[in-house]
Amino acid sequence: SFIRAIDPKTGSTSKIEANAAIDEYSFAKNRNAFQKGATTGTAYTEEAALAPGEVVREIQRNDYGYERRFPPNYGDTSAKEGEEGEETNNNGTTNTTSLVRKRPHSPASEPQPKLSRRARLKQQLQIEGPLVHDEDDDITYGIWGPPSATERQLQNESIPAVHTGVELHPRIQAERARLAERDRQRGIYNEEGGGGDVDNEKQKFDRLVERKMSHLLPPRLEGENPNAMEPETTFHGAEEVDYRGRSWIVPPSGVKGVDLHDVDDHACFVPKKCVARFTGHDKGVHRIRLFPRTGHLLLSAGFDGTCKVWSVAERKCMRTYVGHTAAVRDVQFNNDGSKFVSASFDRYLRLWDTESGKVLGTYTNRRVPYVVKFYPHDDNTFVVGCSDNKIVAYDSNTGEITQEYDHHLAPVNTINFVEDNGTKMVTSSDDKKVLVWEWDIGVPIKYISDPTMHSMPVITMHPSERYLVCQSLDNKILVYQAGDRFALQRKKKMDGHNTAGYACDIAISPDGRFVCSGDSDGKLFFWDFKRTRMLQKYHAHDKGPCIGAVWHPVEASTMFTCGWDGVIKMWQ
Repeated sequence: SFIRAIDPKTGSTSKIEANAAIDEYSFAKNRNAFQKGATTGTAYTEEAALAPGEVVREIQRNDYGYERRFPPNYGDTSAKEGEEGEETNNNGTTNTTSLVRKRPHSPASEPQPKLSRRARLKQQLQIEGPLVHDEDDDITYGIWGPPSATERQLQNESIPAVHTGVELHPRIQAERARLAERDRQRGIYNEEGGGGDVDNEKQKFDRLVERKMSHLLPPRLEGENPNAMEPETTFHGAEEVDYRGRSWIVPPSGVKGVDLHDVDDHACFVPKKCVARFTGHDKGVHRIRLFPRTGHLLLSAGFDGTCKVWSVAERKCMRTYVGHTAAVRDVQFNNDGSKFVSASFDRYLRLWDTESGKVLGTYTNRRVPYVVKFYPHDDNTFVVGCSDNKIVAYDSNTGEITQEYDHHLAPVNTINFVEDNGTKMVTSSDDKKVLVWEWDIGVPIKYISDPTMHSMPVITMHPSERYLVCQSLDNKILVYQAGDRFALQRKKKMDGHNTAGYACDIAISPDGRFVCSGDSDGKLFFWDFKRTRMLQKYHAHDKGPCIGAVWHPVEASTMFTCGWDGVIKMWQ
């Protein structure tokens, strides 16, 4: 083995000897001399031991505990005669000046009294200041605490790059310009917009409520456009009344209406092919609804902010309703089809007259509405599930909120009325809970929650009114009893499709035999409800999920699907 030896005359460590024994005593002395930084001579050298490449003679420690090195004559004011640094006055006297400065006096170098741990913590708290400075710190800083006194001082003393005269990169300048334009559109720094201190306080409260999911919601535009847009409507048919004076929304002659829950009216069959395509939306279609009882008209809600009513018999668009600046999330006919309500991501709900296209009412509570349903016993009342975890009931005549249901912990996704045609209400949310409510009572009467449950964004009532068919985000369709117990039917599970992350609608045939649903790949699946086995699978839509599905209430094997490709398809 090779051992690095020390030359006893020069102290050099570059000499290497092979198979040499180690002088433990000399090695220990040199090691101690190097670690202590001694200024006295050692056994092998007249100076302190140095590390390779080290030029410092003395090692001192400052008040932070780090090693600070000084030259050997640091602070020495004496100098020999004739050496550099001597100055001669006119009177012949010589003044000696030091080549280095004197070491400054540090108060931290003086011995400090030793404090206990509690005293040190108390002293640190006094230096840092209080943790909570103002009452609105939670609004300003979110879940994090406000900055300490030290952080505030460092922030105040820091010099940004723009103040130092350094030119910023063009990409950084472009990003700052984009952020400034975003802030201007949101109305945060827009001094001209607003509407008073009351609106500003409401905006702050809204942001506080929606802080956890603000990245999922559209930007606010109160500063520029605080009001809903002016509605427009266009009729695309030949004439609004026929030769007998009947309106275009009246069912054709010979079409008999069917009760929604009459499972014995006619037998249904699984469709075999697509027979028609309805195109007209500029962007994707999110929801479709059929006219109550007869199904001769089809209502669609698109991402382009428009709603359209289509004639099933003529297979063309009859009227377009333009009244939203953002995508329409949900639409719903009232009990007789004369009116419908649309819920949009622009935080407005609008009640439309189906025949004339007039807006009968505009409602908002400054939240994003996710789902809307009419109360079965009153066409003047509808309930809305919102992004602030609440379900609110509106009176369409006055525009006021008549009741609030506030027990969910996440935005509400679906609302269904059960038992005696609407005496109870079943709601689901992103908090993976299903709650059962008595109508007009703001406290739930039953919780359906289980550690193994996933969120169920779509719940559909079976035509027999005995079951609730739920779309679970673990790629399964679950069935719950719709009676007093609301128990899970563990043997009734339908799977094989992929719906994780999408609220794909569920359609059930009027006789209750078949269940169909889309999935995230644009496919359409059919199952036998009794045996829970898959019967058929079709490729329905491209460029996204098959998000909506409805079954015709009168025609035996007719159903409709919609997708994010902007196409509505009719299957028979």
